[in-house]
Amino acid sequence: MYYKTLKKQKGIGLSSLLVWSTILILITIFGLKLTPIYIEYSSIKKNLTAIAQDINLQNADLNQIRLSFNKRAQIDNIKTIDGQDIKINRENGRIILSTKYSTKIPLISNISLNIDFEAISD
Repeated sequence: MYYKTLKKQKGIGLSSLLVWSTILILITIFGLKLTPIYIEYSSIKKNLTAIAQDINLQNADLNQIRLSFNKRAQIDNIKTIDGQDIKINRENGRIILSTKYSTKIPLISNISLNIDFEAISD
């Protein structure tokens, strides 16, 4: 009778539980480290698009556009780039703003992740 109940029992073993929990913890750590930089990237892209679509800045000089980005970056807590890192082009009476930057994220000990971003106003 004891033999029959052991054969019917199914579930996860301790070793499998440890392996899966380790994998889940590593995925969580990567997610917590990567989420803030992608949120900052989306803020940068949003601000570039807003400045490019702003009617008051269509005829502004380069310093005014950079100053506008710096003010918006201060509000959105953007610390990776500033107004000097933005390339400004005028095409067909429109302003097109773009920037390229790289972010280094320390993961574990001396292992880090380097991510390159490129944001262009639409």
